[in-house]
Amino acid sequence: MKKQLLFALTFFFGISYAFGQKTNVIIKGQVLTADGQAAWGLMLSIKNTKHIAYTDREGMFKISAPIGNSVLVINSGVSSEGQEISIEANGDKILEPVRIKEKSYELSEVVVTGQYGPQSLKNTVYKVRSISAEKIRLRAAINVQQILNTEFGFRFSNDLTLGTSNVEMMGMSGRNVKILLDGVPLVDRSDLKESLNQVDVNIIERIEIVEGPMSVVYGTDALAGVINIITKGKNGYKFGVSARLQEETVGDEYKALDGKGNHNKNITVNWQNNGWSAVAGFSNNTFGGWNVPDKTEVKAVVDALQFWKPKDQYLGNVKVGYNNTKLNIWYRADFLNEDIVSRGGINPNYTVVTQTYTTDRLNNQLHVDLNLNKAMSLTMVGGYTSLQRKTKTTLYDFASSSESLTSGAGEQDKAKFNAGVFRTTLQYSISNIIAFQPGVEFNREEASGQRIKGSPVINDYSFFASAEIKPIKILKFRPGVRFINNSVYDAPTAVPSLNTMVSLTHNLNLRLGYGRGFRAPALRELYFDFFDASHSIVGNENLKAEKSNSFDASLTWNAIRKDRLQLTSALAGFYNNFFDRIEYGQYAEDATITTLINISKYRTTGLYLDNTLNYKNLQVNFGLSYIGRYNELSKQEMEDQVPQFSWTPELFSNAIYTVPKLKGSVSLFFKHTGSRPSYQVNSAVPTNVRLVKIGSFTWADLLFNKTLASSITINAGVKNLFDVTQLTNTSTSSGGAHSTGGGVVPYSYGRSYVLGLTFNWNKS
Repeated sequence: MKKQLLFALTFFFGISYAFGQKTNVIIKGQVLTADGQAAWGLMLSIKNTKHIAYTDREGMFKISAPIGNSVLVINSGVSSEGQEISIEANGDKILEPVRIKEKSYELSEVVVTGQYGPQSLKNTVYKVRSISAEKIRLRAAINVQQILNTEFGFRFSNDLTLGTSNVEMMGMSGRNVKILLDGVPLVDRSDLKESLNQVDVNIIERIEIVEGPMSVVYGTDALAGVINIITKGKNGYKFGVSARLQEETVGDEYKALDGKGNHNKNITVNWQNNGWSAVAGFSNNTFGGWNVPDKTEVKAVVDALQFWKPKDQYLGNVKVGYNNTKLNIWYRADFLNEDIVSRGGINPNYTVVTQTYTTDRLNNQLHVDLNLNKAMSLTMVGGYTSLQRKTKTTLYDFASSSESLTSGAGEQDKAKFNAGVFRTTLQYSISNIIAFQPGVEFNREEASGQRIKGSPVINDYSFFASAEIKPIKILKFRPGVRFINNSVYDAPTAVPSLNTMVSLTHNLNLRLGYGRGFRAPALRELYFDFFDASHSIVGNENLKAEKSNSFDASLTWNAIRKDRLQLTSALAGFYNNFFDRIEYGQYAEDATITTLINISKYRTTGLYLDNTLNYKNLQVNFGLSYIGRYNELSKQEMEDQVPQFSWTPELFSNAIYTVPKLKGSVSLFFKHTGSRPSYQVNSAVPTNVRLVKIGSFTWADLLFNKTLASSITINAGVKNLFDVTQLTNTSTSSGGAHSTGGGVVPYSYGRSYVLGLTFNWNKS
């Protein structure tokens, strides 16, 4: 009996000891590309085991490995054979940063916009474009407009009265484009997307662009597509400091560091430790205006609409987060203070009127990603934006050297816009064949101001769901639907979509998509009343949502992928049919007053060819697009005189050549945009129409970048090489409430010269 008891105790303690022994260790590290960028989305494995992991956005990874000698395999996706690294670990170990042989542009890009999780660009069912941090850096951009203006399908317009710009995407106006900051909508006070140029370019990691209706995923405004601005996070180092100083002429006008010209200053600090991370930054952008008359200059009345308004921006941001294998949580706050000064010419009575538009914007975001198990994860996003636009109008009298506030309607005003959003989604991989994503979203908007009736509030409740189904290896499709209930306007009950990707061969993918889009009427369209000497506009509280049926198709061919030579080509087409479009019309109770009504139909269609070539140290993106816009007169009594669509061609090319021996690069960003034709009723003969055009133009930026020391780089070059300032216009009006009339369309302030320094210092 004693022997049996002794044997049992020995066996028990032996088993306990065996189970108590650690058989696996944790290997941590970072993977960098050959050009020093974080390698994101790469799969790692321990050879001859089932242990796998993926690198995150900073190239960091954590993987289990057996005690002793192992082989870590890093699969870049470029070649069939992964890069192998021998490791020896008797306990948890942190590796030195590992560099793979591929450069950042040679890797398959990873995107997140509209996806269930980070996914390789070539495997997405949507047609997605990505602009990397490296390309943004080489552009020496001071705002998002300068990043996008040579990308195909984008066009910008400028309102010189208000000093703002608007974006057009694939033939559709900015009110049909959803602007996101880390997946959270940016709030605008009207259908102009002025928020696009109120984002600090120094915080941008990359920009993802999804073309086509994304209303199922992102709700209102996403008829044309989505621009998702993704910000920087931790950089893989325990501590880091970066600073930027960039000076740029405006035409031939410049004054060092302040005043005339463009001046960009930034400082950013990063920190991370044991899963915690923080980043904080501050920027100041100053634009001195262009051709602005001197305040003390006495002369006749000047047409102030011809001048580019001075602008001063102060931007601050902070991001704090924590992550481990189960949880990723972070909070971000972005603050903007912007002053735009609009000064008129000196009147005959020696007075001058000056308007100052001050915008204060505070964006708050809280993101939570929770991995419940291998098959299920939960994402929650909360956001709140406070936006204030203050108008201050003063009258300066030179005779008495006095300044006073004016008393006209709307000349002293503060408009307030508040918006909150809460969104939660569940990602559930039921099997290797099907994944499911249900979600709920709540949006609340509120506004007030002298020209806004009352203090309106709009609540929007949505439930959406989609599934990603892979019945066979070569086929993937994603059906989805969003159900909407809105407290004010007539929203569509359900918005469906269906996207499909077929892998015709290993290197040839076909994508097909249909989506029902909608755009909610903006608060200003519903409740905005504007009366002055030149405007008589009232809002319409009975507006319905704009709707669209959209179709798109693309064929992507990885034509060559051999050694250091890669060529990818994409041929794509789209067709959008809009109805219940909101346009200005005559107020039923008073013909002298303008209002907004759901009256218009509109269509856009187009084709584009996009090619990307990488060869050794050369990266080239080139192609063409041909976009057609609907002529409304084609469906009226003039249909025999007017074609259904008017077409505009574009040729584009972005080339970057790296010179390793000089530790530098040369970049050329180029786009030629053809003339934009349209048709107008001939005022002399009302039964006839005439062809009118906005002229063609060519934009090019030539930039040089060189590393001077391990932590200092210099960039210099010429923007707007062909000195584009105004576009010819044969129409009677260039359009818009603040148009400059016929004759010319303002586009830029002319050729400019840029010189900048960037400092980066990091401590491991």
